[in-house]
Amino acid sequence: MKALGCLWLALMVTPVVAETRMTIDVAHPGPVINRHIYGQFMEHLGRGIYEGVWVGKQSAIANVDGYRSDVVKALQELHVPVLRWPGGCFADEYHWQDGIGPPAQRKKTVNTTWGGVIDDNAFGTHEFMAFAELIGADVYINGNLGTGSAAEMAQWLEYLTSNSQSTLANLRRQNGRDQPWKVQYFAIGNEAWGCGGNMTPAYYTDLYKHYASFLKTPADNQPELIASGGHTALTEWTDYLVQHVGKDVRLNGIGHHYYTLPSGSWDTNKGPALGFDETAWLATLKQTRRIEGFIRDNVAILDRYDKTQKVGFYVDEWGTWYDTATGDNPGFLFQQNSLRDAVVTAVNFNIFHAYAERMRMANIAQMANVLQAMILTDKDKMLLTPTYHVFRMYVPFQDATRLPFTLEGNPTIGSSGDTMPKLSVTTARGKDGKLYVAVANLDPRNSETLVIGSSIALQRATGQLLTHEKMDAHNTFERPQTVAPTRFETVGANGKVTLQVPAKAVLVVALE
Repeated sequence: MKALGCLWLALMVTPVVAETRMTIDVAHPGPVINRHIYGQFMEHLGRGIYEGVWVGKQSAIANVDGYRSDVVKALQELHVPVLRWPGGCFADEYHWQDGIGPPAQRKKTVNTTWGGVIDDNAFGTHEFMAFAELIGADVYINGNLGTGSAAEMAQWLEYLTSNSQSTLANLRRQNGRDQPWKVQYFAIGNEAWGCGGNMTPAYYTDLYKHYASFLKTPADNQPELIASGGHTALTEWTDYLVQHVGKDVRLNGIGHHYYTLPSGSWDTNKGPALGFDETAWLATLKQTRRIEGFIRDNVAILDRYDKTQKVGFYVDEWGTWYDTATGDNPGFLFQQNSLRDAVVTAVNFNIFHAYAERMRMANIAQMANVLQAMILTDKDKMLLTPTYHVFRMYVPFQDATRLPFTLEGNPTIGSSGDTMPKLSVTTARGKDGKLYVAVANLDPRNSETLVIGSSIALQRATGQLLTHEKMDAHNTFERPQTVAPTRFETVGANGKVTLQVPAKAVLVVALE
């Protein structure tokens, strides 16, 4: 109680009605915000694929060729730009041949990574590729480096991309797909520093060069090759890879992972998804903001050794990770999703935008029923989470042009000596020509006034606001609209627009 009392006093230093001033520089546009920053991730983990996405063609749950109709519709409305599969840690024990051919004849394998359950491989290569086409997403396939071979990986790419009369291309045709698929991204292993083999950067780099040398596809269908990089503050992988892969081996991107844990430690309880206090709210936002330092450090290494910016930086796993829900299989990683997760999402997006020159992809973990999911299901029931709503609110930023801005008077929140900015902000010119601003108010108690000016006279702002009176407000199958966006509109004055941003809120507006 003493600590909470100190927190209360610290928060009360910030006036209930304060004012922050933002000036947008529309005359000097920055880089394009790659739409793949809004990527998704699906893994053979818990109910992430089976029930979350795939129910089979014979299911009583409404489906399109085996894919849940409600989930397909929801994801289409997100304009999902890219989808990563089959893992994650699972990728390094997945053998693609197990997931092709007549479903009744596919192998039943033990998922030793997640829960020890049996996977009947009903969802395999054809199902994944068809699903990506159905929702309009590019594909990011993670190859098996840990328990596979260079031959197996090369053969998978041949099966996917060859238009020849080879045995593998004809096997694909026999299994129902005549034309080759387009594969935009392909990774060689996952988390090689840990679950992918407990390797050193030097050993992995040699393996990367070995495998990459044999991943040959038609000239018009060459995926970008992605290396397994570091995590959290670990920069050694980026440093070693960019210096030692060499110009004769393709390296288009380096993957980096970061999860937001309220406690900040994997060795203790991470913290509950619901029922947390203000201390945990602030700790979570503080932990998620740490990702900026890790991105900055890795980007600095790339800038030092890769002057032509050939190599992109991909945060291909990110999101919140809480304690497993009571009574659930700990290997399924199911957690509820609250307003706190929505604010975490907006803060991460705003940071990603700031590094758009190098940040070319990010994939939240994960799409359905796992960790910070967009969608939760319970048999035939489905709901959209607060995180889903933020992804949808940020759709105008996909392939938008980032604009520089200044922010003055942004207060700080937190306890003495451990503070952070109250507002997280980004702005861009959308592909539709409109000027967009997104704001996250990290303060769980107090609103903030944001006055926006520019060399262009601003007359009004319209958009959507996501907030609630409770920090852990969340959607349930009984009340799926508890946390949902509401319309926001305000009229400008004297060429400026003033936004009243409530406490613990995410606001996205178009300025006119």
